Amino acid sequence: MKAAAVACLALVLGVAPASAQGPATCRILCTPEFKIEPTITFTTLFNSPRIIRDDGVPTRDERETDFELILSVGLPTRVSWLDFTVEAIFLPFEADSTPELEFETNFVWLAATRTRGWLSSHVDVVDKFSPAERPSDRRTYTHKLNFELDTSVAVFNFLPEGRWLRGVELEGSLDYVATGLAKAGDRVNGVLYRDDASPWSFSIVFVLPIAPL
Repeated sequence: MKAAAVACLALVLGVAPASAQGPATCRILCTPEFKIEPTITFTTLFNSPRIIRDDGVPTRDERETDFELILSVGLPTRVSWLDFTVEAIFLPFEADSTPELEFETNFVWLAATRTRGWLSSHVDVVDKFSPAERPSDRRTYTHKLNFELDTSVAVFNFLPEGRWLRGVELEGSLDYVATGLAKAGDRVNGVLYRDDASPWSFSIVFVLPIAPL
């Protein structure tokens, strides 16, 4: 998996200079957009499950806050309401963490053109490829079906065209992981789940555009 992550990183970084050379003919997929996204994620947002740890004392799973670094390649299409995104996700401050990959289909329901560039929002159907979370999983990594509602504010939209800061966005992302999480009765990493693991999380994302500019 480390080799796959390195390859994905190389692919992502390789997009920037290629796309900066100028706009390509837009037939189906348009010019890729490379972004770096420092992210703060709050897990177990709702429905905190009852769990029993190794000490045998019943408790509830605690909400956690994670800092993530996301490398994102967006693939716009000729259809104004449809985009694709590939993301590599890292937890840089956790030594034992492993990277995740997400392959997203983005359905735009609020285009920036309708809000003079200030606000946009889309619903995403995501193939999340991340570490296995069920004892019945036979692989270290598994695919999970994930749904997201992402809403972005262009906080520097008041700046003149051509300024880099004009493309910076602050995004809120509400996530629901529909498959692949621990179920009631599962024991994962010494923790016995008495309820299903919470599928809900919320992320605050700082979107920094790199290319094209």
